[in-house]
Parts: sequence; structure tokens; C-alpha cells
Amino acid sequence: MSDAKCYLYILVMALVTYLIRAIPFVLFRKQIKSRFIKSLLYYLPYAVLTAMTIPDIFTSTGSTLTAAVGCLAAVVFALLGKSLLTVAVAACMAAFLTDLAMKLL
Repeated sequence: MSDAKCYLYILVMALVTYLIRAIPFVLFRKQIKSRFIKSLLYYLPYAVLTAMTIPDIFTSTGSTLTAAVGCLAAVVFALLGKSLLTVAVAACMAAFLTDLAMKLL
């Protein structure tokens, strides 16, 4: 790929990113009063992040069982109100130990 083409791609990505962030400021000049729109805007980032993350969780370990155990551990620790680092370590350890147990049995 030539340098000019690479710079063009970077410019297009920067414009798209800027437009996604700038359009709400242009369209919504007044305070939003609709409870539906407020809740939609509040929960949308979480829904998108979940939709992007869940498929990767179940394909990351090579085994659906170890991925499911790790995901379950992460959900349990998150619901218990643990920190992000604790949740991540618990999920990794659960997946690792499940994989280790599967290899030993």
C-alpha cells in the first residue's frame, strides 16, 4: 500500500470518528426531555460493547466450555461489585483452571 493511500484511509477514519462525536451536538441543541431517548442514549454504549465483546469471549480460548466458565466467573464477580482487575483475573483463572482440569481428565 502506498503512503498516500494509507494517509487517505487515516483521514477518512478520523473524519468518520469526528462526525460520530459531533453530530449529536449539532442535532440536539436543547436538553433532551424524553425518558425513552435518555435511556436509549444511556444504555446504548453498554449494549454495543456487549455485542462486540461476547462473540470474542467464546472464541478466545479454543474451547466453548472454558470460555463459558470464564464468562460466568466474570459475571459473578462483576455482580458482586468487584473491581475490573479482580473480575478480569478471576475470569482468566477460571478459564485456565477449567482448561487444566480438562487436560488432566
